[in-house]
This record gives sequence, C-alpha cells and structure tokens, in this order.
Amino acid sequence: MKIMTEKEAEKFLEKEGFSVVKSVFVKNKSGLNKINLKSEWVAKASGKNIVHKKVVGGVILNVDSSKKAEDAFSKLKRIKGAEEVLFQEQLQGAEFLVGLKKTKDFGHVVVYGVGGSGVEEKDDFAFRVCPFGEKDAVEMMAETVIGRSLDNREEMVLRKEILKLSKLAEKFPKIKELDINPLMLDKNKAYIVDARIVFD
Repeated sequence: MKIMTEKEAEKFLEKEGFSVVKSVFVKNKSGLNKINLKSEWVAKASGKNIVHKKVVGGVILNVDSSKKAEDAFSKLKRIKGAEEVLFQEQLQGAEFLVGLKKTKDFGHVVVYGVGGSGVEEKDDFAFRVCPFGEKDAVEMMAETVIGRSLDNREEMVLRKEILKLSKLAEKFPKIKELDINPLMLDKNKAYIVDARIVFD
C-alpha cells in the first residue's frame, strides 16, 4: 500500500488533467519570498504523517503579509510530522467533495457531494459505480442538495470533474482511495485545494 503526500497527490492529479489551486511548498523561511502576498493565502502544515490538518491546528487562513506568512510558517513547522508548509491562494465559495473508493462488491465507486470540514455530519452525498457516462453524472449531482443549488455553468464544470474520476479509475485500477476535499470553483474552472490518494 502506498499513501501519497498532498504534494505527490496533487502532482499526480495535475498530470491527469485536473487543476490545482496555486500552491507554494516552503521548507525554510527563505522560501517565503516565492509567495506573492498581493492576495490572501492559506497556510497548511504538510507531511506524510499529517492526514487531518485541522485536527492538529495545521491550517491558518487569511495570510496577506510577510509578517503573517513568517508567523504561520513558524507555528506550523512546530507541529509534529510537519515536513514543510504549504501556502495556497485562498479561494472563496462553496466547497465540494469528489472521490474514488475501491469496494469489495462493486469495484470503484465515485462519490460527489458537499465538501469542507465535518462532511460526515452534513451527509449530502451521491455515489455511482464506475464506469459511467454523462447522464449518470447529471443524475448523481441532482441527488444532492448542493448539486441542486448549482447554476448551469457550475453544473457543467463539476460534471467534467466527476467524469474524469470515472476514467481515472479505469486507467489506474490500483487506486484504493482518492479524496479531493475541497474542490472549489473559480472563474469557470474547478480547482483542487486538498487531495489524498492511497494505492493498493
């Protein structure tokens, strides 16, 4: 079994045609000068043993100055297991969850629904067995509250992401779990903000 770090997972997904939010991985303070602080950023503790960043206090929002970037870096690097600090452009808007899971009975299944923290409590998901086509993706999204709230443009963008996952399962049968949470929309495009992949 191989568990990809966030950096590895995002590189893998970019290679497969997904878009990742603008990100900079920083290992030491001198790397902070790579961040353009004209916009707000999110800072996250990153390391192969850190799975749930928010649980360990590993996420800092609204980083928009050199001082805040330095403070965030220092604080996050002290977290056990933090190998580097990930700075990502901060997007605004709804958060979605999309993913793949290999099941014993059905093989690969795609999940779509509401994203962000506490997704289990929100319980707004739909599932489809791979492979499937556009009609199934449309029906799948309509089964969720968050899916029914989308306009036509948003629905079209997210439908493409769901179909990409179905194809990914065919191309990489050894994927055991793939979680993209959140996936966010910005200017007619879907961006991965956080990803985790486990291979058999």
